[in-house]
Amino acid sequence: MSTHPHLGQRLLRIAMTVGPGLVVMFADADAGSLITAAQSGAEWGYRLLLLQIVLIPLLYIAQELSIRLALGTGKGYGELIRQRFGSGMAFLSLSTLIISCFGALLTQMSGLAGAGQLLGIPIWQTISVVVLLIFTMMWTGSYRSVEKIAIVFGLFGLAFLLVAWKAHPDMQRVAQQIQELPLHDNRFLYLMAANLGTSIMPWTLIYQQSALLDKGLSLSHLKIARTETAIGATLCQMVQAAILIAAAASFGQHGVVLETVPQIADAFTAVLGHTVGHLVFIIGMTGSAMVATIVVCLTAAWSVGEVIGVRHSLEQHPRDAPWFYVAFAVMLVAGGILVCSGVNLIHLSIATGVINALLLPIVLGFLYNLARTELPPALRLQGSYAVVVALLFVLTAGVGLYAGLAGMLT
Repeated sequence: MSTHPHLGQRLLRIAMTVGPGLVVMFADADAGSLITAAQSGAEWGYRLLLLQIVLIPLLYIAQELSIRLALGTGKGYGELIRQRFGSGMAFLSLSTLIISCFGALLTQMSGLAGAGQLLGIPIWQTISVVVLLIFTMMWTGSYRSVEKIAIVFGLFGLAFLLVAWKAHPDMQRVAQQIQELPLHDNRFLYLMAANLGTSIMPWTLIYQQSALLDKGLSLSHLKIARTETAIGATLCQMVQAAILIAAAASFGQHGVVLETVPQIADAFTAVLGHTVGHLVFIIGMTGSAMVATIVVCLTAAWSVGEVIGVRHSLEQHPRDAPWFYVAFAVMLVAGGILVCSGVNLIHLSIATGVINALLLPIVLGFLYNLARTELPPALRLQGSYAVVVALLFVLTAGVGLYAGLAGMLT
């Protein structure tokens, strides 16, 4: 008899906790990530497939540290950087974040514009509706309501898993190609860096930390938040792997260099047929890009507030938190204008991923230092696990930096 109230309380706690981890992981499988994965499969077949799987534990480790920092300190990333290193370093960190966020925002809007093109909708009309819809949602909603909308959009991205299932990849060819890593080829290194940079991104780490705080969670929610993030990290990388598999099955023997979003949709039509393929692509791309747009804009707005020391939350009216809404609006409108100007989506998306890879030494370095110094003893990163994390972060940052710089020489 007594187990029912206990079960009910546990389910309620899970329902109240779940959200930030899923949202940020759905956002991690954003338009830029999907485009990079598609280009990887089209140009190199299955050779970068194993990287998508290897990144699952690494992605979880990084995001889990942001959970510890949020619930263990009650402060956002920008606040902790300012507290630990001073305002100068905080503004430097903010500058690199804004660059990453703005590049990501451009790829999301371009992805949405590309999906609209498949339906015969002009780019400016798609972007106008997206800007108006998202800003209205943010202006009138609380964090919890926006989070629910973002999760719904994110679930659309799971439609891409169907494509990998239907692609029926040649397993012998998969096994052969994942062992073939042409590390001497600068173009391969460039895409390797882009895949790293579209999986471990500054704004996903910072978003989860701020979102947990805006939702009002505490250390009692730590276990559930970790589990949610582990599930989200797995789904995120499986979606990217699915895109790579579809592109490899369709283009991978020809070394195709993609130029437009509709070209990516061709991989889906080859697997699922014209009508169903386009439908799945539009649903998946729209869902992934919409949730990432929300996350990127929120991350930038939250971070500006944290660094300059002003209150910021979706729970506040715009009159009470003008910096929050001004930063959000500027990012959204500026991104929309640039996308309408005709920026090349494919090239920009991959370049944004490479920039993120080049920023990994700074991002992972700050994250590691904060987890070692700012947390209470029970949560602090220490012992053998700290050594393992240090080695993984150094290896990841080193590979990202080397592959990005070498690839830029292509």
